[in-house]
Amino acid sequence: MKKLKQILLSFCAAIFLAGCASTGVTTSTHLTNVGLSNANYKILATNVQGSATTEGVFGFSVGVGLGASQWALIPLTPERTMYKIAMENLWASFEKKNGSASNRTLALVNLRYDSESLNTFLYTKLTVVVVADVVEFE
Repeated sequence: MKKLKQILLSFCAAIFLAGCASTGVTTSTHLTNVGLSNANYKILATNVQGSATTEGVFGFSVGVGLGASQWALIPLTPERTMYKIAMENLWASFEKKNGSASNRTLALVNLRYDSESLNTFLYTKLTVVVVADVVEFE
């Protein structure tokens, strides 16, 4: 009986240590000076949005503004780079309505990040949302 308890405890420890985690804090420290005194730009789109979601079983998620983390024993989605996916989806959303972004002088302005987490006893879900306005320089 003691041997069975040791095996069960070892199995539970192995599952716990083999769990999957995802964390991310995005802090924008880019500084770009652009002269907006002339009418050298136009606003192409406002409130363009991209999002990414990850889910898991037997875990928890925490999402507070720029910081988002998820830990789950059994991840249900393979991707862990939430902000990267959200930005890719933002550009895809922009291109669907405004054409290709290639060979254009575009900039994201008024960039905002948000995150939302859902935790139940067995299930956890984390969603990261990136919203921005897009301007084009002439």
